[in-house]
Amino acid sequence: MSEPFLGEIRIMSFGFPPRGWATCNGQLLPINQNQALFSLLGTTYGGNGQVNFALPNFQGRTPIHVGGGHTLGQLGGEQNHTLSPAEMPRHTHLVQGSTNSVGAVAIPSNAVLAPANNAYHLPSTLTSLHPGSLTSAGGGQAHLNAQPYLTLNMTIALQGIFPSQN
Repeated sequence: MSEPFLGEIRIMSFGFPPRGWATCNGQLLPINQNQALFSLLGTTYGGNGQVNFALPNFQGRTPIHVGGGHTLGQLGGEQNHTLSPAEMPRHTHLVQGSTNSVGAVAIPSNAVLAPANNAYHLPSTLTSLHPGSLTSAGGGQAHLNAQPYLTLNMTIALQGIFPSQN
């Protein structure tokens, strides 16, 4: 295998970084021991820029290309998301009733609306139901928002050829 570029990121299929590489887990490195790498990364991925700087952190993240409104080192997305009513597609909930002439039970549990003494009227007399007449669905919990994945080890070269710009 050829010598890597300093700061090059590679995916490893084993659980540790080889010698001269580090796991891309956002760890802080001292600038005075990694000056060449700091000159490439700066504080793009964190650190204070005077004593330390951070490596990229790919834990739970997917890389995307720079451009299209995305800048180098920008974080985005979320692993879990709770939908708000504004994010849900337009849909309806049906209210169903019975065609029997009179209701059969006094308690609405496991029952549907039934006419009693002409309980239905023409649409010109519409009014809103009391909010307690309908219940909400769902519990408001977040759902997993991650694409299918295979966990691999993202590593960055701490040693190698200093890349030159074209």
